[in-house]
Amino acid sequence: MSPVKPTKARNPRSMVLAIGGVVLGLVLVLLLFVLAIPSLTESGKVEVKLGVDTFNAGSAESRARNITRDGPFLLGDVAGRQRDIYLQHLGDDPAIGWFAFDARQVGQPRDCTLEWQSDSQQFRNPCNGSTVPADGTGLIAYTVTVTDDGNVVVDLGTDDGSTTSTSSTTTSTITVTSRG
Repeated sequence: MSPVKPTKARNPRSMVLAIGGVVLGLVLVLLLFVLAIPSLTESGKVEVKLGVDTFNAGSAESRARNITRDGPFLLGDVAGRQRDIYLQHLGDDPAIGWFAFDARQVGQPRDCTLEWQSDSQQFRNPCNGSTVPADGTGLIAYTVTVTDDGNVVVDLGTDDGSTTSTSSTTTSTITVTSRG
């Protein structure tokens, strides 16, 4: 008599059930990745957004005084997307006359940031010598709002890659809508 127990032959039905279960599991996982996960987002892709799309530049009165004295305020892009912008105020009323626009002309490298020329009240491109009006006409612009509590807020999420111009009202809020 042998000390090893003889093995029983496996039932073919149990093998078919085991293989069928594995195949069914793989199909369900595949369906999850192909159909279910993309349908959980609107666009079918995951979009990560860090930070906010608005910048509160502070008191409109204080900022307007500073710009009158020192020139437009350059906001350097700390996010690394090379989107530096100028905040500009024109006129005597701190509630209106605000502009926010790219600090470079379209297609220019970062070392071609426009420079404010206080004597001529315009910007100059240090790379090609061209000039841009004080309100940034021809540059990509962003919506600027003066809030009810007197703060200047720039909406950086309004950049659609096109140039815009301004429209103003006599209320406490000004919205940049299109620059042509």
